[in-house]
Amino acid sequence: MGHSRRVVITGMGVVTALGESLDAFWGALCAGRSGVGPLTLFDTTDFKVHFGGQVRDWDAAARFGVKEARHLDRFAQFALVAAEAAVADSGIDFARLPADQCGVFIGSGIGGLSEFEAQHSTLVHKGPSRISPFTIPKLMVNAGSGQVSIRWGLQGPCSAVATACASAANAIGDAYKLIQSGHADVMITGGSEAAITHMGLGGFAAMRALSTRNDDPQRASRPFDRDRDGFVMGEGAGILVLEAEEVARARGARILAELKGYGMSADGWHITAPDEEGRGAARAMKRCLADAQLPPEAVGYINAHGTSTPLGDLAETVAMKCVFGDHARKLMVSSTKSQLGHLLGASGGVELVASVLALRTGVLPPTINLEQPSEGCDLDYIPNVAREARVDHVMSNSFGFGGHNASLLIGKYVD
Repeated sequence: MGHSRRVVITGMGVVTALGESLDAFWGALCAGRSGVGPLTLFDTTDFKVHFGGQVRDWDAAARFGVKEARHLDRFAQFALVAAEAAVADSGIDFARLPADQCGVFIGSGIGGLSEFEAQHSTLVHKGPSRISPFTIPKLMVNAGSGQVSIRWGLQGPCSAVATACASAANAIGDAYKLIQSGHADVMITGGSEAAITHMGLGGFAAMRALSTRNDDPQRASRPFDRDRDGFVMGEGAGILVLEAEEVARARGARILAELKGYGMSADGWHITAPDEEGRGAARAMKRCLADAQLPPEAVGYINAHGTSTPLGDLAETVAMKCVFGDHARKLMVSSTKSQLGHLLGASGGVELVASVLALRTGVLPPTINLEQPSEGCDLDYIPNVAREARVDHVMSNSFGFGGHNASLLIGKYVD
């Protein structure tokens, strides 16, 4: 099939701790604001960590109606709201397109964790006969994709990717390949996650993955900084509308960017720790460049995975040096997780939206809280203040537990 069709991005939507409209989200990112704060979803008194990148003031009943809200886990609610925004942004009218050529790929690392916890509690305290009939449809990882396809009656390829923190990036890359090869014309794609729950927070804290900077939450996520002590949990969704170029042009769509490359790999190393030499991450980036048929020098900015973990940030830096060689010194790199926290399976979706906005506006978001770069972390990470810089190509990296690596590459659309 090869490089048969060009694939473009025509719409985007987000739900994040920094807002839901693209304007609010982008404005906050460029201003260097943090969306991290005390958690209010449940009582965290007994937990080691009391803060995160929580989506505030979320009223599901007001958005979906009381009955419908009860049938949707929080992660699926995020997916639907971000998808609605992306579809509105794209101006697409699915009634005018063949339903079997329009599909959905939405990733999630964990799916309906809050529903799982609530119903397990019911099972233990009230018995199996009291378990809700909506339990399985709410907790399954594919609920986001399924609900979005139902919302518009889409009948093309529909799937859900679960590769931990690479889920959204893999979903977007897979959707891109389906359009490129002619298996679909339009795909709604990205990721959604709502794992700030008792088990989510407790589980990540138990494996010592999280920052415990409880006295200063806004400065807890500090990618590439000497004093980083783990990631900060976030939640939300990032959804994009991808179309075959000729389909977008035929309907007079506003084209935001072109998706040009996708690379993926496995570390084959450890279930949670990255390969210390970043070989898996480097393979994904190299494959992404090869897929885009571009030299390393073409990339001006990388939205890094940059989770603020001691091992991960260093491994990613080593990988970037390996792939980009001398050009690594000229690259501009930043981690928006410094402001949003880590959205796990949704991070690649939200970060690709940020990457598109960076490409379009000529403003690159900063890595906040970067005060003393860690030893070996010696690239240009756009510390603390956004930078005006025109770039033609942007890469976005997502790496997940299990050793999953995914890189996406976008460029300005040129006829």
